[in-house]
Amino acid sequence: MSRRQMHLAARLPGVDDTTGAGPRSRSRIGFSSFEEVAGTAERGLFDFVLLAHESLAVLGALAAVTERLGLAAAVGTTFNEPYELARRLATLDHVSGGRVAWNVVPSSDAPAGENFRRGGFLDRADRYPRAAEFLETARELWDSWTADGVPRPFAHRGRHFDIAVEFTVPRSPQGHPVVIQAGDGDEGREFAASAADVVLTRQRPLEDGRAFYADVKRRLAAYGRAPDDLKIMLGVGVVLADTDAEARERAAGIRRGVDLPSRDDGLGDAPLPGLDQGRPRSGGTVAVAGEPSLRQTLVEAGGPQAFVGTPEEVATELDAFVRCGAADGFLLDPRLTPGGLDAFVDKVVPLLQERGAFRTRYQGTTLRSHLGLPDPEGSG
Repeated sequence: MSRRQMHLAARLPGVDDTTGAGPRSRSRIGFSSFEEVAGTAERGLFDFVLLAHESLAVLGALAAVTERLGLAAAVGTTFNEPYELARRLATLDHVSGGRVAWNVVPSSDAPAGENFRRGGFLDRADRYPRAAEFLETARELWDSWTADGVPRPFAHRGRHFDIAVEFTVPRSPQGHPVVIQAGDGDEGREFAASAADVVLTRQRPLEDGRAFYADVKRRLAAYGRAPDDLKIMLGVGVVLADTDAEARERAAGIRRGVDLPSRDDGLGDAPLPGLDQGRPRSGGTVAVAGEPSLRQTLVEAGGPQAFVGTPEEVATELDAFVRCGAADGFLLDPRLTPGGLDAFVDKVVPLLQERGAFRTRYQGTTLRSHLGLPDPEGSG
């Protein structure tokens, strides 16, 4: 019987707290960095790369320099509109030959809302209801063209949106872009079970991953969905070296490389008063002797937890998460820009392939085919 194979994806670099800097790093926002990371991910047969910063413009350019790699855009539902965003995503799905995913981002960020015409009006309780109706409306728009290229009249009237228009973009090669959701809370889990194709989480250790995996998969039946209709991918970092000790030393060096604003008052390394020695984080508590500094706090809080060790050790641990029902795959945070994926692709991927735990070639051309997802309904 064939092995259950894992899915792999990677975050593209960006200006945020999980993209590291170092002597080997280059621009985090230059297109050459995006192109290099994407090229490495495609060489490693990854399912997709995910970008959160002005993503559609960059991913459109990456579509021209990649052939099979999926391209995932994180775009919010609070300060955008369904018709306009559905058209942009469908266009990019055509341009890429059916390789686009949409990371649906519900937000109740009132300060950000002040930059938009509606202002920061959205109550936190409304963020998921608006996101659900936004996604429903986008899918109705994509389905308003038949599979044989005939447009149909479209109308949607709901609490958040009232639209009656003819959609101008024909049905794309994979029907709908793949829908990604990131959220560990109850609302996020339910939204993922009802509507997403991929859910991203940071559950660690393995026992927490198994509990999350079982809970979300259990919820699918209420929506008439099968367990494999939703892929659960764990966001992680990976630090590799020839020995375990060297890998752990390297991991500590990466954590210490968290960027702080340049200052000469030493505040970044001074103790922060009023913080407990043990601070909760995903997968447990990090103990720090004495009062932690700003730098220590950011180091311990920022980014996903890492698989640290030799290539063989990391391959074994990743495989264990999938075989034990704790994940369907992993979203890797390369940390260093743009070469952070190189060692993983060169050293870990071949080991996973030897175990039968990861593909040796792309089987299809669309992102849905990479993920083994069913075609969306509504194409008749």
